[in-house]
Amino acid sequence: KNFKSTQRNLFKKTLPNEQNLIMIPTGGSSGKIKFAVHTWENLMSSVRGFQEYFQVQEINSFCVLPLYHVSGLMQFMRSFTTGGNLIILPSYKDIFDKKEWNINPNEFFISLVPTQLQKLLQNAEIANWLSNFQTVLLGGAPAWEELFDAARKYQIKLAPTYGMTETASQVATLKPEDFLAGNNSNGQVLPHAKIIVQSESGEILGQNQIGNIIIKASSLALGYYPNILNNYESLATDDLGFFDPQGYLKIVGRSSQKIITGGENVFPKEVEAAILATGLVSDVCVIGLADKYWGEIVTAIYVGNTFQVSRENLLAAIDGKLSKFKQPKYWVRVESLPRNSQGKVNQKLLKEIAIQRLG
Repeated sequence: KNFKSTQRNLFKKTLPNEQNLIMIPTGGSSGKIKFAVHTWENLMSSVRGFQEYFQVQEINSFCVLPLYHVSGLMQFMRSFTTGGNLIILPSYKDIFDKKEWNINPNEFFISLVPTQLQKLLQNAEIANWLSNFQTVLLGGAPAWEELFDAARKYQIKLAPTYGMTETASQVATLKPEDFLAGNNSNGQVLPHAKIIVQSESGEILGQNQIGNIIIKASSLALGYYPNILNNYESLATDDLGFFDPQGYLKIVGRSSQKIITGGENVFPKEVEAAILATGLVSDVCVIGLADKYWGEIVTAIYVGNTFQVSRENLLAAIDGKLSKFKQPKYWVRVESLPRNSQGKVNQKLLKEIAIQRLG
């Protein structure tokens, strides 16, 4: 639908008090749904930050993500409040039908999660179609180097993002020209936000120093229903990352998912990337399972590309790519990982599956 004819200056409106609060569900990785409480002005701050960062006035969106999730909702908001065009598909799988939508893709933004992009890139015709879009925003879950390489092969103007429901979508985004030049980071901070990297003791860290991500933004949620926070000017996230000397943000993982084995720190994202790089698996998630001796044992739950893929194959393939303490000691093969519509793995359920399978 085209919302130009119904454009209103709604983004100038500030909604008062406790009325007109907007609740957006979140909690994909924990499996427990909660509702982030936003206001209209929160959401519009995100829209304005997007406009300024990408230097666009009217935002056209090709939406294949659910509207009840922040990633789908904000595509609607950007188009509706700026007078842009909006295409909504029930599922990204509808793209495979190769229908004519009577649009010029190079005037549109499309948002995908990594697993969706991976499947779309397996079809050369669709991959070439994606390469025509103005920008392909990528978020919702961590991506991996091989996925980036495949996107560059088709010259897809990819923009990896960092954000969450609590920030009304992205607060950092890599611009397509930087991606095509070989940058694999989460990009630079959007105008409406500020990101600080700090140590566990609260010290602000410098370049290339990994620490906890703190976000300050005019798009921050007020809290989680039914609780409104007294101080919602900053958000201490569970994410770990750093800024490089050029000011690009790199997320390395989550503090709560960091594995400590034999006193050594292991970030699952690094291990997953090494396993995916073997080409032997189509999907993988690395977790830590409690162990009396090691503290935690690095455990890989994976989907093999063929029936012949084994623990021995995988260990041989990652030998020399990862330090010994980072290499999984347990390997659990499954038919699929429990991912939600945004590509996030349900960590609680996955741990239960691993424990059950390992006896």
